[in-house]
Amino acid sequence: MAKTKKIKKQKPGKKFAFRHVVKRKGHLEKFDERKIYASVYEACHVTHLSTPHAEKIASSVSNQIKKWMEKKDKAGAHQLHKEVVKALKKHHADVAFMYDTHKDIC
Repeated sequence: MAKTKKIKKQKPGKKFAFRHVVKRKGHLEKFDERKIYASVYEACHVTHLSTPHAEKIASSVSNQIKKWMEKKDKAGAHQLHKEVVKALKKHHADVAFMYDTHKDIC
């Protein structure tokens, strides 16, 4: 797993240059839409969707989440996970279930 760098707390009112995810242990990690794409794509493959269908869903969901994150400076990892599940439910219920319940696979 990639080592993450701790980021100093910003003064109130100061915005981050990039969007960040607050991880479970409290450190910040730069938001990377490619991670969303990859995890959704893997969940699609685990549920036996075709490659083109998996690519379409992963692209759509990662774009939705990117737009959602543009409105925020940072978001909690749990909150981000819930938004991905919500977006996935609109595309494929089985993939959403797999993504939500099998975090170790995705």
